[in-house]
Amino acid sequence: MPRVVIVNDASVARGGATGLALMQARMLAARGVETRLFTGDRGEGCDLPESIARDHAGTDPLMTARPWVAATRGLWSRPVLALLRDRIAQHDSPDTVYHVHSWSKTLTPSVFAALRPVAPRVFLHAHDFFLACPNGGYMDYRAMRPCARVPLSVSCLVTNCDKRSYAQKGWRVARQAVLRSALPRHAPWAAILMIHPGMAPLLEQAGYPARLLRPLRNPATALCPAPVTPSRNSVFLFIGRVEAEKGVEELCAAADAAGVPMVVIGDGPLRAPLAARHPGIRFTGWLDRPAIAREAAQARAVVMPSRYPEPFGLVAAEAALSGLPVIVSRTALLAPEIEAKGLGLACDTRDPVALRGTLTRMATLSAAEIEAMAARGRDGAGGLCLTPGAWIDAQLALYEAAISRARQSAA
Repeated sequence: MPRVVIVNDASVARGGATGLALMQARMLAARGVETRLFTGDRGEGCDLPESIARDHAGTDPLMTARPWVAATRGLWSRPVLALLRDRIAQHDSPDTVYHVHSWSKTLTPSVFAALRPVAPRVFLHAHDFFLACPNGGYMDYRAMRPCARVPLSVSCLVTNCDKRSYAQKGWRVARQAVLRSALPRHAPWAAILMIHPGMAPLLEQAGYPARLLRPLRNPATALCPAPVTPSRNSVFLFIGRVEAEKGVEELCAAADAAGVPMVVIGDGPLRAPLAARHPGIRFTGWLDRPAIAREAAQARAVVMPSRYPEPFGLVAAEAALSGLPVIVSRTALLAPEIEAKGLGLACDTRDPVALRGTLTRMATLSAAEIEAMAARGRDGAGGLCLTPGAWIDAQLALYEAAISRARQSAA
């Protein structure tokens, strides 16, 4: 059985990647796998079982550091490099694998320099596009549309696509250059695990060889403990950050224009102005899982109108498993599958007419049509995601194969 070191920015979940990393740690430990967590933070608030060993580099998130500190430490962290090298020297063995999740907030590219000597047993989990794109999203945030530029090409370098400023873009370009040095494409890494196979062309465009790319869809469970009967409901539901890139502005405007009831679960900088502009829409803020389930049970469909090429979209998979039809942006990598498998509808959510029309269409579908969508979703969500158990099974199989290859190479 392999020994697993999970490498991640944080030890407390405030985002999807960390949530999955911690779930992975718990599930591996529950199966009797010797598991260790290595993070860049201080480990405060981490509630993993005592059976999981932990190492914390003790650095602060870049977002909370002073600008001049973040500008330098964000490119390279000496404490992370030193501690990880030390732990590898102390604990590495031929059956130890390293699984890197999030690295851009505290760990920095220095983590890959420490891992390069054991590269054949290192897995990189691509939860987003930070391995390839300076801003991590293949998104032009100034134009608010997906970006097709080759990372670090002349066209990329001269384009101000960052959320904050061109200076911030310059810093992100510098970090990407450091990353390319610390994470050479030709090194014998075990694999880059993509949360959707549609990520492959964008990662290859950035120079990663196809031989490294392996799809590993995210695990998901239903939003609701009991199946939803959407034909009885009329409310449309948005769950996520209330930010421009999530397409929530266009969604609220389209819901008002279509005259359909809307509930927005989540928070962000646009919540207050949108609530003032759309008094007929209910904004709940962030809710816990049981409260989200109660809202979902009263919904007709979940809408995921992201403007950027969202690699997965956990909300869409969770909604489908609950029997809720989904409306997604055509930029989402799941969109073709959702349409083809009859789990919902896709449209250009940046087009007000198209989005309004799609909401109206979903609102007026016959009970038989909408319940057919619901039934297909409840029957395993059409393969959009894995069960948590299957997710762990797939990882263990990948680990065993990497260990075997590394032993053969050494022999």
